[in-house]
Amino acid sequence: MASIALFHSVLGVRAGVLDAAGRLRAAGHDVLVVDQYGGRFFDDYAEAGAHAGSVGFPALMAAALEAVRDLPDGFVAAGFSNGAGMAEYVATRRRCAGVLLFSGALPVAVLGAPSWPAGLPAQLHTAAGDPLRSAGWAAQLADEVAAAGGELEAFEYPGEGHLFTDPGLPAEYDPVATEALWRHALAFCARVAG
Repeated sequence: MASIALFHSVLGVRAGVLDAAGRLRAAGHDVLVVDQYGGRFFDDYAEAGAHAGSVGFPALMAAALEAVRDLPDGFVAAGFSNGAGMAEYVATRRRCAGVLLFSGALPVAVLGAPSWPAGLPAQLHTAAGDPLRSAGWAAQLADEVAAAGGELEAFEYPGEGHLFTDPGLPAEYDPVATEALWRHALAFCARVAG
């Protein structure tokens, strides 16, 4: 099965990240949960964003790359929201088997990369009414992945939650969408691990 590096959202390692790691492990994958905040987590997006800003995105990206230093080539980079950007960044600098993006996608130029890695497949999961979603960025990334000979599978779920897989965020959590997401995500991991 796959080795997977899992990056948290701007809120830190919360219930949704731990649930994701548990689901991936139950499917037989090795999972490294990358905690970029040293155990700190947040309930408020503004407070979390201020913390991430104080650390600085260049420092977070460098730490993301350092966190996967000991993983063998061919792992899956996965992340939630801000962590999706970290997963993309890592995938532009290491040889990955696939990239799983939950509630976030960035054009590769934002990451300082010249292009998407050749042939690298990715999967993107978003809620249709997510107030933090950038449909333009997702479309641009899809074009970049296609131009590199890869495929970005995009799944959109009804609802308005940004981190809709996190049971610890009851205003956002959508259990039906979560189960659908994991059917697709686990199938993707099994496919790219083979």
